[in-house]
Amino acid sequence: MRLTARGAGLSLATVVLLAVGLVFGYRHLVVLGTAGAAALIFAAGYVWWRPRLTVARSVEPDRVMRGESSTVTLRVGNASRLRGATLVAHDRCGAVSVPVPLLRLKAGGETTADYPVPTARRGVVAIGPLRVVRRDPLGLLALARGYGGTAQVWVYPLVHRLTAIPTGITRSLDGRDDKVPHGTITFDTLREYVVGDELRRVHWRTSAKVGELMVREQLDTSLPRLAVLLDDRRTSYPDPERFESACEAAASLVMAAFHSELPIALRLLSGPSAGDRTARAYLDLLAEAELVETAEHSIEELRTQRVGDTLIYLTGDPDLSRVSTLRTAYPTLVAGVFGDARPALERVVVLAARDGAEFAAAWDGVQAW
Repeated sequence: MRLTARGAGLSLATVVLLAVGLVFGYRHLVVLGTAGAAALIFAAGYVWWRPRLTVARSVEPDRVMRGESSTVTLRVGNASRLRGATLVAHDRCGAVSVPVPLLRLKAGGETTADYPVPTARRGVVAIGPLRVVRRDPLGLLALARGYGGTAQVWVYPLVHRLTAIPTGITRSLDGRDDKVPHGTITFDTLREYVVGDELRRVHWRTSAKVGELMVREQLDTSLPRLAVLLDDRRTSYPDPERFESACEAAASLVMAAFHSELPIALRLLSGPSAGDRTARAYLDLLAEAELVETAEHSIEELRTQRVGDTLIYLTGDPDLSRVSTLRTAYPTLVAGVFGDARPALERVVVLAARDGAEFAAAWDGVQAW
């Protein structure tokens, strides 16, 4: 509850009138001061009454690419059976306060308001709660309360089409990429024996129990073959727009990998990572990514914690000396640098670009991986 400018003036006048009237015996001033105090008490009781409102909010869709449309539908109802309500309400949508008309909302009535979500910038847009301000008829006091829950809209980076993507070193014998590579390191499951399976993979104990030959299915733990490392340190991006370009490049790589049915891992230098069978987890991570002051993980950790055989490092820092130390751990090492610098390193594919579209063009310009 807060005093308006009018309420503050009346409060000051009430104190002065009562003080002067009581000290010097002016009854008329005491009457005026008492009337002012009564007005303030009435205003406090009026605004303290809490209207019974029902708030339902829906967002469609709640995940969009940058620039695409998303709409919030807000339904506000007066649950009171006796009293109507005339209120001032605003719904929070990111950094914007959206006015919601609640004029003469009858008892048991309902009103609906639609408004667009700002999607011009990548990020997570927080929506709600509905902020209802109740004022007294004299305009002396105002009290704001929150109604309803909250919602979020994930605004993904723009995705640029990539025509090719490195597939790493694991390939099938017939020359194509092996979508389900068979390794010899990690046990995965048991399956029935088929002609051509090596007898050394037969699990004899299980075969004796079920009455038929069962072989061990093993997967190569070097997967996922593609790993995207996004530098999210604030010091690497003198211009924050370069970080937006790096996020666009990461999103483009993720979508290209899913289109080619290739496994991929995404990791931020500050720690958060994504590795899922759906693109949603990756794009959610990119929408939530923000610049940080320091990174918990160092680039050198990727030497011992190898996450693939093709590492794609995206940064705004032209100094790639630390990344170059990973050349012995990753057969293919790609560095995407966003800015005006054009660094070059031996045995590292360096793609310099100013934005996501230029990165996609430079990527497709690579002759062979």
